[in-house]
Amino acid sequence: MSTPPDLRSRKRLATRQGISNAATQLFLARGFDKVTVDEIAAAADVGRMTVFNHFPRKEDMFFDRDAEVREILREALRQHDPGVAPIETLRLLAHRLAEEESPFIRFSAGSQGFIETIEASETLKARARAIRDEIAQVVTQALSECVGREPADPAAQLAAGLLLATWTVALIQAHRAFRQSQDAEAAKALFLALVDKGTIGLNAAMAGTPYA
Repeated sequence: MSTPPDLRSRKRLATRQGISNAATQLFLARGFDKVTVDEIAAAADVGRMTVFNHFPRKEDMFFDRDAEVREILREALRQHDPGVAPIETLRLLAHRLAEEESPFIRFSAGSQGFIETIEASETLKARARAIRDEIAQVVTQALSECVGREPADPAAQLAAGLLLATWTVALIQAHRAFRQSQDAEAAKALFLALVDKGTIGLNAAMAGTPYA
């Protein structure tokens, strides 16, 4: 994320980050459902209303980088090479993020704590599913725009749904593999292998469209 130029915006961003950091530490230590907003406010040294000014829902503090994921996907398609199909662009993006050890595709003790916190909370699991559906809509629109089709193009909706299903399965299986082996490279290799395999099916489904 870029740094806002004016002092007020920088202070607001710093406050938001402080709340997020305090909340994350509490969530990982005690579990999402056992932490109250008042406890988060006290840990961040801000008022309760300040917390809600930055995060309308408690789960937004846990998934505080959701907007970054959406922008990464939009930007990859916005700036994609015209000679590379959009679906291939997203496959290459997965490889780049994995090689860069992006926080969104990282297999470590820290990432395991994040996953385990989600698995222990029905609220977080529900929000994760909602975020996946919201990101699918973002990808649908970005795919449509990059080939000059209408935002609600059914082929784009199908491609986005299959893409998110592929990446979700790949991430879940890779995190499970890491949990068993503690081998980050093997987990990353599994993630990419599943993305590649899913992309083959996605290309077959999108044959005859400008997305493949």
